Amino acid sequence: GWATSTTPNSSAVNPAEVEAMQCLEEGTQKLEEGDVEAAKALYKRSVEIKRTASALFNLGVTHYHLKEFDDAISAWKEAIALQPSSADAHTNLASAYIVSAVSRPDLALHHLRVAASLAPEDAEIAFNLAAVLEACGFLEEALEQYKRSKEYGVERAAMHIRNVSAKILGKKMKAAEEESKEGTKEEKPESSS
Repeated sequence: GWATSTTPNSSAVNPAEVEAMQCLEEGTQKLEEGDVEAAKALYKRSVEIKRTASALFNLGVTHYHLKEFDDAISAWKEAIALQPSSADAHTNLASAYIVSAVSRPDLALHHLRVAASLAPEDAEIAFNLAAVLEACGFLEEALEQYKRSKEYGVERAAMHIRNVSAKILGKKMKAAEEESKEGTKEEKPESSS
């Protein structure tokens, strides 16, 4: 007799899920070939069949590549809703918040902090978090994250550690200067007219 199915208990296999997976795989192949538009169409189809975190994540990647930042943001937010523990999705979402038309460094910081807590030994996440902290003026915390980043192998963090250390020192010196100015101000008597 001929085998009617290559999969055991084929009744459990949902043909739609199989198609969703195929679209996901084909999309990734297109993305690797550099055909972002074709990849996007395949990921969209995959998401329409079955909304999975990985299909949404990849769809977000294609939107980001095409500078469709709002679409990237909504795809990654939904991917995170389905899979909150994805450090990559949080990191990508943070990048999209930084570069979108209305930059939201506050939201970027939130997602990078989450990503750093999910992947504490990821040097690149620590580096990205440090960069956004520095840009937002949180220098001490930025320094801490650049140091973590260097510890885990990002060599270029060394230069940033020096720069931020210098910035912190500059701020402290300026503050000390202001204080000494305050202390030496002479009280001028008001001229009576």
